[in-house]
Amino acid sequence: MAIMVTGSAGFIGFHLSRRLLERGDEVIGVDDLNAYYDPTLKAARLAILEKAPGYRHARLDLADRPGMAALFSETRPTGVVNLAAQAGVRYSLENPAAYVDANVVGFLNILEGCRAVQPRHLVYASTSSVYGANGKLPFNVHDGANHPITLYAATKLANEAMAHSYAHLFGVPATGFRFFTVYGPWGRPDMALFKFTDAILKGRPIDVYGEGKMQRDFTYVEDIVSGLVAALDRPAQVNPAWDPLKPDPATSGVAPWRVLNLGNSERVELMRYIQVLEAKLGRKAELNLLPMQPGDVARTEADVEETKAALDYSPSTPIEVGVGKFVDWYLDYYGAREA
Repeated sequence: MAIMVTGSAGFIGFHLSRRLLERGDEVIGVDDLNAYYDPTLKAARLAILEKAPGYRHARLDLADRPGMAALFSETRPTGVVNLAAQAGVRYSLENPAAYVDANVVGFLNILEGCRAVQPRHLVYASTSSVYGANGKLPFNVHDGANHPITLYAATKLANEAMAHSYAHLFGVPATGFRFFTVYGPWGRPDMALFKFTDAILKGRPIDVYGEGKMQRDFTYVEDIVSGLVAALDRPAQVNPAWDPLKPDPATSGVAPWRVLNLGNSERVELMRYIQVLEAKLGRKAELNLLPMQPGDVARTEADVEETKAALDYSPSTPIEVGVGKFVDWYLDYYGAREA
């Protein structure tokens, strides 16, 4: 299959593109390598992908409407995975316009491209942040997610609604995935694990929000990729049991559309995460304990039973293994650059 992967030089997009190339798919990568974080890291990921004969790259901003329309028309992908986005909860407090441009306008251009070429399936990234003020754990896709507490989450909820409308009006099957705290090799420098590792190795204190008591469903990137690949091969369908008088927010009776959680289904306290990192590095961290920041929630945990049933999804990487693999990559990548 020819799969368009947006954000292919990004963290998750890079891992997904590699997996697709390894199984013999052609990958049309889309990424503008913007400077939200170190573009040299994105360029390094891209250099690996471009060595594969089945990879083609388009350096495009999703908000470039004519450019995206032309790319869809030329390549006519059989599957689309939209991972390109302006990410990050905290940055949305500083630069809200970037989220509307990338996550709303950009996603509309993806939907219009799918409308034109009718791929077998559109898979796109949502986020666990959509659960917002919902305190019921574990987070279940059949519960409401109508109270986002950041603009980032609001744009991702908009994506889910926009995808439903296009699935209904134009028959584009769409699956949205609510990701839970993804980590692993080649991870983003603005994420906690990267920041912690960098600071500990350089002898600097680490900022620990929520005084280390926050709990997160940390999910290893390759487990996320397994879910994405499984979904690509299983397009969303209309739910024949959907009741308009008791509408299920995770499926649809009028459109081939669904939303699913992708998480590890385990809550880990942030302080435990730090302890695993300390053990791997063989160094103790100096902790700067701080209160929670605006937009943060105290706990997240994914209910993935629906995902397991739909996709045979089975996350299998404990944090001890996943953090270890991240540290091995970090030491190898940055050690080689400094040598």
